[in-house]
Amino acid sequence: MKPIRLMSGFFTVGVWTLLSRVLGFVREVMILSLIGPGPLMDAFVAAFRLPNMFRRFFAEGAFNAAFVPMFAKRLEGDEGAARFARDAFNGLGLVVLVLTALGMIFMPGLVWATAEGFAGDARFDLTVGFGRIVFPYILFMSLAALFSGILNATGRFAVAAAAPVLLNIFVIGALTIGALSGGAVINWLIWAIPLAGVAQLALTWYAAAQAGFKLVPGRPRWTPEMRDMVRIALPAALASGVMQINLVVGQLVASQYDNAVSWLFAADRLYQLPLGVVGIAVGIVLLPDLSRRLRAGDDAGARTALSRAAEVSLSLTIPSAIALIVIPLTLVSVLFERGASTVDDSAAIATAVTIYGLGLPAFVLQKILQPLYFAREDTKRPFYFAVVAMVVNAALAVGLAPVVGWLAPAIAATVAGWAMVALLALGARRYGDAAKFDDRFHKRIWRIVGASLIMGAALWFVNLQLTDLLALAWWRGLGLLLLLSVGAAVYFGAGQAMGAFRLADFRKAVRRGG
Repeated sequence: MKPIRLMSGFFTVGVWTLLSRVLGFVREVMILSLIGPGPLMDAFVAAFRLPNMFRRFFAEGAFNAAFVPMFAKRLEGDEGAARFARDAFNGLGLVVLVLTALGMIFMPGLVWATAEGFAGDARFDLTVGFGRIVFPYILFMSLAALFSGILNATGRFAVAAAAPVLLNIFVIGALTIGALSGGAVINWLIWAIPLAGVAQLALTWYAAAQAGFKLVPGRPRWTPEMRDMVRIALPAALASGVMQINLVVGQLVASQYDNAVSWLFAADRLYQLPLGVVGIAVGIVLLPDLSRRLRAGDDAGARTALSRAAEVSLSLTIPSAIALIVIPLTLVSVLFERGASTVDDSAAIATAVTIYGLGLPAFVLQKILQPLYFAREDTKRPFYFAVVAMVVNAALAVGLAPVVGWLAPAIAATVAGWAMVALLALGARRYGDAAKFDDRFHKRIWRIVGASLIMGAALWFVNLQLTDLLALAWWRGLGLLLLLSVGAAVYFGAGQAMGAFRLADFRKAVRRGG
């Protein structure tokens, strides 16, 4: 895959992810305004996090880390890719079906283990009830992740990237109907989630069939290929499990404070926008590309792909991080402050956004560095690194809580993120030049940082000038759009002038992505 083709893949996934995240913002704005931070939203967040946690553990973490490189190599060499995909589909389906049944049976224990602070108040029973409705989402989404892996490995990025949009469409529709009908909005919200999972699975299943991989349920087979996949997946599962433990530790600490789970959830959604659009998109495209290049012995091409992935992702991530740090309250108040969400909620969420902004480049760099290991079917060392990051996260989250209160999980996540990046970068040295950034990257990264700092100064100044406009209820959205437009113009202008990037490369990639 040539660099411009690789970039077009990033932009294809990124555009669809951006649409999903924008609709996700609409979703979160509606949830915060119609339900608001409090017991109901805390219970929803804790319940919805359960299937998402296991989905990342089984599907996006362990399974994709093992399945995508193995499938991509078989696809490249015409070595029974369809048979391998069918066996993986049946095996994953059985495992996740059993997990779903156990989760629904032992839901009270899961809630206690992940939100112990809810015990003894109304949030606990609410979370258990919500959890049993939304938990089947893991079954649909895990299988959808398999089909998405097939589509990504075959270069069909658009459908796999578009599937998550369905969740937001279903939830927004349900919230709208609930609000207009005068019913309990939370009930419409909860039931929309498993229905969206069915729709996402149906879409990716059909697209994979159109791509030549028509898979139907069958009896799982324990083959040497499945044994090898499990051998590779197990360390990745443990690594993903460690990351999910970090989330659980954060939620356990936050559950001790009123509204903190809701505040951190809202802040998380804000920084997840650039992380999803850039970091996740790059990781999705980079893993199968590196796997194919390494199989072909193209170390120089692998290095170029890695460097361009890092270059394009950081050229979009670093300015995003600066914006989250410089104007967090403006972003939060315009996006979330309405209805049941108050000024105090905005102030709390904005503080967490600033902290997450400091960690955003680290979260994206992890998505770039991990494929260096997964493409070589090395999942053990990322697990060891994740264990170290887990210890850092737990120690800070628990240790800082008596000092900084509910903000401790955000601080812990940011520091642990940078620790993980340092370990991944140091560990990748053993792979030689193919795992190193090239000279072009080293020349451009500091120019990207410089252009981002210039943009940050412009945002700070213009934000002060627009204070009155941003305070007007019906005009603040226009004010934020104007502020962000000025920031983008300053950044891309400064970046072009300083040689941080060439705007022509972005235009070519967008055209190819289209």
